[in-house]
Amino acid sequence: MSSGVKEVLPPALDSSSEPPAIFDGTTKLYISYTCPYAQRVWITRNYKGLQDKIKLIPIDLQNRPAWYKEKVYPPNKVPSLEHNNEVKGESLDLIKYLEGNFEGPSLLPDDPAKREFAEELLSYTNSFNQAVVSSFKADSISEAGAAFDYLENALGKFGDGPFVLGTFSLANIAYAPFIERYQPFLLDVKKYDITVGRPKLAAWIQEINKIEAYEVTKRDPKELAEAFKRRFSSRF
Repeated sequence: MSSGVKEVLPPALDSSSEPPAIFDGTTKLYISYTCPYAQRVWITRNYKGLQDKIKLIPIDLQNRPAWYKEKVYPPNKVPSLEHNNEVKGESLDLIKYLEGNFEGPSLLPDDPAKREFAEELLSYTNSFNQAVVSSFKADSISEAGAAFDYLENALGKFGDGPFVLGTFSLANIAYAPFIERYQPFLLDVKKYDITVGRPKLAAWIQEINKIEAYEVTKRDPKELAEAFKRRFSSRF
């Protein structure tokens, strides 16, 4: 989906920044440009064409402003969404909230079997991430390999790829930011190519990179790999 004009991304707000007007009737999505959880909601907002209805407020997580915790979202993490004089959090909850409360292309399948599997896929995301991250400090990549095999099998479940469940959806959005990070990191550090022996996952990555709503949220792969090296340097 495309709004026709590329959005100009605002600079991240840090501890020296003044807060935006809070509870002024403007719907705001607080994100970090580097956070994969926030990226899920950012992608969803973009795909549904809500750039003019939901304002992006990026936060510098390394130097976050005190007002964010004090006035906006006490858990002090991103993403959070300010809407109808409330602030909500948690990325999977928020992508479902945008789907259910805003206009735009549907990101859930109509077919009951596919909808049920979509919920399974969304529920599996934490286990998926834990399995992959645990491999960073392990000699074997087998646990991460099993997680990527799960995705490969999921992509073939209904035989109508290249996307999970046949079309671009919340289930695809939930995994995309993490695959974006794991692929270059594992290739660099573990010399492990997640697409080898997984043709459906390789095709999925190729096709999802063509989705403009996702493409505009992506970071440089080398930057992502280096960030993961710094974060997990004690594990290898």
